[in-house]
Amino acid sequence: MRREDASDLAGSTAVGTLVAFALLALTVSGRAGGPLFGDADLFDWSVSHRPSVAVAMARAVTYTGTGFVPYALVVLAGLLVGRTARQRLLSVAAALLCLAAGQAVRYGLMSLIARPRPATAGWSTHASGWSFPSGHTTTSAITAGLLVLAVLARASRGRGPLALAIGCWGVLVGLTRVYLGVHWFSDVLGGWLFALCWLSLSAYVVIRLAPPVRRRFHRARLWAR
Repeated sequence: MRREDASDLAGSTAVGTLVAFALLALTVSGRAGGPLFGDADLFDWSVSHRPSVAVAMARAVTYTGTGFVPYALVVLAGLLVGRTARQRLLSVAAALLCLAAGQAVRYGLMSLIARPRPATAGWSTHASGWSFPSGHTTTSAITAGLLVLAVLARASRGRGPLALAIGCWGVLVGLTRVYLGVHWFSDVLGGWLFALCWLSLSAYVVIRLAPPVRRRFHRARLWAR
């Protein structure tokens, strides 16, 4: 894909998901934080379908969506993208900045919207803070997106199945938040929209700011002379 096409795709995706997220956030605020269409049904279903094995598996998956694991994975993504030691260092720093800044913006939005979580009687894991957008969902989706981009850019074999597996992990973390009763599905949907918007915006900025490959190659040839 040409540089201009990639920039246009990233920019249009960022705008589209931003509009969708804003509409969802306004709807949540307009309902005073109450459940939206389908939220209560999914919550009730999860409460009544929780065998101990499924709950244990859901907890194991949901714990990977926060804390050390996402940051370790984005470091891996940065290491995969870089070819030289300097490039790896810059890529790791950029990936960490993308995740940390995204989390900071998401936390600010959570505090601004201040949506209550579902009733604690239906919880099967610990949770804290406001509900929209889901923090675990946002963090895991941003992490998965960065790692998928790194795999697609650098992996020579088996990158399709590997990227699919990473994407499935990012989706499953969000779904476990609903299954464990600590989020409405609309919280998870908001996390996915925010993450996609943030990743697209980050990609747009990187594409716009990074020097063209041909220019870098030309400079390298001049330096070699």
